[in-house]
Amino acid sequence: MIQKIGVIGAGSMGKNHARVCSELPNVELYGIVDIDKTSGKVLADRLNSEAFTDYKEMIPNIDGAIIATPTITHYDIARNLIEAGKHVLVEKPICSTAEKGQELLTLSENNNVVLAVGHIERHNTAVSFVKKSLDNNQYGDIISLNSKRVSNFPGRIHDVGVIHDFGVHDIDIMRYIGGEVKSVYAKSGFYKKGIEFEDHAIIVLNFENDFCGVIEVNWLTPMKIRTLSLTCEKSFVEVDFINQTVKTSSSSIENLDETNLYNLSIINQINKTNLQKVEPLKNEINDFVESINKNKKPLVTGYDGVQAIRIAEAALQSCKKKENVMI
Repeated sequence: MIQKIGVIGAGSMGKNHARVCSELPNVELYGIVDIDKTSGKVLADRLNSEAFTDYKEMIPNIDGAIIATPTITHYDIARNLIEAGKHVLVEKPICSTAEKGQELLTLSENNNVVLAVGHIERHNTAVSFVKKSLDNNQYGDIISLNSKRVSNFPGRIHDVGVIHDFGVHDIDIMRYIGGEVKSVYAKSGFYKKGIEFEDHAIIVLNFENDFCGVIEVNWLTPMKIRTLSLTCEKSFVEVDFINQTVKTSSSSIENLDETNLYNLSIINQINKTNLQKVEPLKNEINDFVESINKNKKPLVTGYDGVQAIRIAEAALQSCKKKENVMI
């Protein structure tokens, strides 16, 4: 079934959401909304859609909407759409606070509409591969997780710091593959002068399964890196989100000579899996539409979005208090 979808926000992510919607066979891109009339119209004309400056004008004619506006606006827009019985995919973070996110979650359940959150990395084929491998016990138990998400400052971000912008990606991925988090310890800083929000942070997640995940995020590195490594019982796993690859390594020692540890006979077993590259955003929007059509939960639910913000808030609290914070 084809769903009529409106895209709210014609910024960087909104442009990509609109483009993907125009390319998918199960979506009719009904309209594009932006307070800048010119920006919205240029994009709408390019994609053979209609431009609006007020999303409320679309509500009677759409099945659902994608919200790609500044975080501080998510709550009011999503609430109005949900109350009107419209399905919603809201870009991460779901809201500016976990409390407001929980209100949206409750409201969506009461109105029986889909509330999906745009944690796009869950829709990365490399993450899907690793999750399936873990579920099939191919790697054994997780011992620790480590992620790095760094690059130059993104000019599009003005209302949150690096923990809410970058950190929530890896918080969500680690929850997805590792289970629930019981406490957080974090340290952040303001390297660039005159900025309102933190631009670098280290976040340590303590999981209920008694292992840790370490997240490094910053807007300072002159190179874009998006990686995750898993130290597991049977294998060491390295995920490259950008290239959508998974490298699995293990080793063993033959004929150990304790008098010559320099020349060890080490046998390495390395397997690099190059997965079929699929744009994660296409997977995300397809999942949203399929959830509407089949009346099922999306891959990233409103609850997942709320938990990611709750953990991010705990990380910021830990930075201020300089102590471990329980979730």
